[in-house]
Amino acid sequence: MKNNSVRKLTFAALLTAVAVAGSLISFPVFGSKCAPVQHMVNVFCAVLLGPVYGTGVAFCASLLRNMVGLGSIMAFPGSMIGALLAGLVWKYSHNLWLTVLGEVFGTGILGGLCAYPLAILFLGINAGEVAFYAYIIPFLISTVVGSLISGAVLQAMSKSVLPSLTGSQKA
Repeated sequence: MKNNSVRKLTFAALLTAVAVAGSLISFPVFGSKCAPVQHMVNVFCAVLLGPVYGTGVAFCASLLRNMVGLGSIMAFPGSMIGALLAGLVWKYSHNLWLTVLGEVFGTGILGGLCAYPLAILFLGINAGEVAFYAYIIPFLISTVVGSLISGAVLQAMSKSVLPSLTGSQKA
């Protein structure tokens, strides 16, 4: 039991580092920085670690990205909601492509909607300057790219490596 916790924590730290380093690969879309590697990591976490660790990795990566100037406050709602929803979908369905869809919906739609009040509160953006759905498009672009990459990689791994990592025969 303790060995499994150490393994999960170590893998979570590794994926946090990948997400932070991967944020160097980003592109601006409207007022948001799109970092598809974070969403790739979210799907990996959902499948390999579960919803709690996945949300924790998303929070730590967002915090570190903000501390070193590689992200904005918008990193929190997008990555954390997507990671939680993807993790829950994987936990209850063990369907990879539904998990990818959970990440896309959680980040793109729910995270995009939650970014609106944060932009007003923390970035000083006037509510009249930005529509409540303004963050949905950039979040969707970022999450679709990263989620599809991770889905393809996990699909390729599903027959050989993935069952031994997840302890499951489904992928």
